[in-house]
Amino acid sequence: MSDGKRILIVDDDEILTEMLSEQLSAMEGFQCVCAHTGEAGLELAKKSYFDLVILDVELPGISGREACRLLRADGLAAPIIMLTAWASDSDAIRGLNAGATDYVTKPFKLGVLLARIRAHIRQFEQSDDAMLAIGPFSFYPGSKLLTTNQMDGDTPAAKPIRLTDKEAQILKYLYLHGGRVVGRDELLGEVWGYNADVTTHTLETHVYRLRQKMEADPSHVEILMTEPGGYRLAP
Repeated sequence: MSDGKRILIVDDDEILTEMLSEQLSAMEGFQCVCAHTGEAGLELAKKSYFDLVILDVELPGISGREACRLLRADGLAAPIIMLTAWASDSDAIRGLNAGATDYVTKPFKLGVLLARIRAHIRQFEQSDDAMLAIGPFSFYPGSKLLTTNQMDGDTPAAKPIRLTDKEAQILKYLYLHGGRVVGRDELLGEVWGYNADVTTHTLETHVYRLRQKMEADPSHVEILMTEPGGYRLAP
């Protein structure tokens, strides 16, 4: 599920950031936000959620490595791919020691960078630190929380919805399977393990409760769909 993934690109080369932003948006549906200094990148990361950060090493003011270290110190868990014109092992080690997830040397092929972005986002989505977009909701598996932006008068307000541990596991497993139908037995095995005392009725009860929390009208399902043999999330 690439659509809507938020990418922060921090590089002082404005032509490069514009090109990357356009290409990643056109090819993958990513929402790209650009900054041209380490300070600006840090401010953006404090204010908004990002699924991945692309960070140049050579930046005016705060260096990319220092910005990376500060991002990690501030609690950013998303993957950070560092870009550098230097190809030495020692330079890569310094970046990785600062908290980078990966290192890409300039000039790079867009296809190679894109493959690494996909792989790191895929891996990050499986962690509890990710934020997963499901319909009108932002889903935080680690805190078992759904939020949706609703208007409180003229002010947008986040409405939190608490999930049980099993509800969160069901939702995360369905999300990670990209909209395909997941069989009831597969879901039971994943969420409850192979417990002989648990039946599909238990799963159906949890799905029913999830719909009560997520669907605007649970009698007309639009998000958590029932299909022959199982369930899937609507795209």
